[in-house]
Amino acid sequence: MLLAALILLPLLGAAVAWLISSDRLRPMVLPLFSVTHLGITLQLLAATPPATPGGWFHLDALGKIVLLVSSILFMFCSLYAIGYLGYRRDRPNRVLCIGLLVCLSAASLVTVTHHLGLLWVALEITTISMAPLIYFNHSARSIEATWKYLLICSVGVALALIGLYFLAYATIVSGAEPSLLLDDLMRDAPRLSSGWVHAAFVFLLVGFGSKMGLAPLHTWKPDAYGEAPGLVGAMLAGGLVNLAFLALLRIFQLCLATREILFFQNALVVMGLISMFFAAIFMARQTDFKRMLAYSSVEHVGIMAVALGLGGRAIFGALFHVFANGLTKGVLFLSSGNIHRSFDSKSTNQVRGALRRLPWSGALFLAGFIAITGSPPFAPFISEFTIVSSAFIQGRMLVGALFLISLTIIFIGMALTVLPMVMGEVPASSEKTSYRETAWTVGPPLAMLLLVFLLGVWIPAPLLAILNDAAALLEVR
Repeated sequence: MLLAALILLPLLGAAVAWLISSDRLRPMVLPLFSVTHLGITLQLLAATPPATPGGWFHLDALGKIVLLVSSILFMFCSLYAIGYLGYRRDRPNRVLCIGLLVCLSAASLVTVTHHLGLLWVALEITTISMAPLIYFNHSARSIEATWKYLLICSVGVALALIGLYFLAYATIVSGAEPSLLLDDLMRDAPRLSSGWVHAAFVFLLVGFGSKMGLAPLHTWKPDAYGEAPGLVGAMLAGGLVNLAFLALLRIFQLCLATREILFFQNALVVMGLISMFFAAIFMARQTDFKRMLAYSSVEHVGIMAVALGLGGRAIFGALFHVFANGLTKGVLFLSSGNIHRSFDSKSTNQVRGALRRLPWSGALFLAGFIAITGSPPFAPFISEFTIVSSAFIQGRMLVGALFLISLTIIFIGMALTVLPMVMGEVPASSEKTSYRETAWTVGPPLAMLLLVFLLGVWIPAPLLAILNDAAALLEVR
C-alpha cells in the first residue's frame, strides 16, 4: 500500500496543480505533496514490506538509497520553488509544477520496481516530464537545449531497450522461462546465452550511460543544465542522474549472477575515467558557470562509474556518493540560480563579487564548490577518499593515479571560475536587478549544505546499515 502511495501521491498532486488556476497559489502544492512523500519514504525505510516471490515491486537497499536522496532533494527544491516562482511571475508555472510532480512519481517507480521493462518505461517518463521544464525560459537557446536533451537521452534509452530485447532473447535461446524480472533473470543467469548477454550488457551500458551523462555520451548536459532554471538543474544533476545509476546497479547485479562481471567492470572504469578527463578539459576557463556545473556532473558520474568498476570497498564509496553528490549539486544549482537572477547573467565576465551583492547565496556557492571538489569536512571527501584508497589497496595504481590527476585538474579549473565570481568586486557595468534573497530561496540550499556537512563528520547508524546492505548486494563472490 505504501509503495503504491509513493507513485500515486505525486500524480494526485499533479492533478491538483492542473486544477488550480492561480499561478501564485499553485507552487504551494509542491511542498505539500513533497513533505508527505518524504514521510512515506521514511516510514518505508523504517519498516520495509517483505518481498513477494516473483513480484514486480520491492524496495531493496539499493532502491532505498536512491529513493531517499530523490525525496529529500525534491522536498528542498519544492520549498525553493515557492520563492523562485514568486519572483518569476512573468512565466506561467502550471507545466513546471505538473512536470516536477510527474517526475517524482516516475522516480519513485524506478526505485521500487524489479521489472527491467517497467524500469525502462519509468526512466523514459522522467526524460519526457523534464523536457518542458528545460524550456521554461522560452528562449532560442532553451528550445535548442530541450531538443538536444530529448534527442540524445531518447536515443540512449532506445539503445537500452535494445539491450533489454537481447537479454530477453538470451533467456529464450537458453530455454529458460522468458522474463525481464530481475529475480528471475538472476536465478536463471548461469544458463543464459553468453553471446547475447554480452551484447545486452553493451547496449544497456551505453543506453543508461547516456542518461547518466557518461562521456562521450554527455553532450546534452552542458546545454540542458545551462539553460534550465536552477531548480530544474538541481533535479537533473542530483536526482535523475541517480535514477540512471540505479539502472546500472541493476545490470551490475545481473552481471554478478552471470559471472560476466569482469567485462562490465572494466568498461565502467574506462568510461568513468574518460568522463573525468572530459570534465577536466572542458571545465578549464569555463565562462558560463552553469555549464561549469554541468561538466562537474559529468565528472561525478564518472567517479561513480569508476567506483562501481573497481568493486570491493569502492562500491560503498559509490553508494555514499549518491548522497554526497546529489545533495551538494542541489546546493550549487539553487545558489547559482539566485546568482543568475541577481546579475541577470551566467557569464563569469559579468558575475563578480557575488558575496558582496548576495552574501548568503555567494557563501553557499563557495561552500558548495569546496564540498563538490572533495574537500573535508564535507561528505564528498568521504566518498572520494574511500574510492581512491580502494583503488590503491587493490593494486590498481594507474587507475588511482589517473583518478587523482583528474580531481586535481578539476579543482584548479573550478577554482579559477568560482573564486573570482564570489570574491571579486562587482563590475561597475553590472546593473542591479530587483532580485532579493529570501528565506525561501536561501533556506533550502542552506539546509542541504548542513546535511552534506553532517554526513561528512557523522553517518547515522540507520543510513550506514542501508549503505552496507546495498554494498552487500553488489559484492563480487
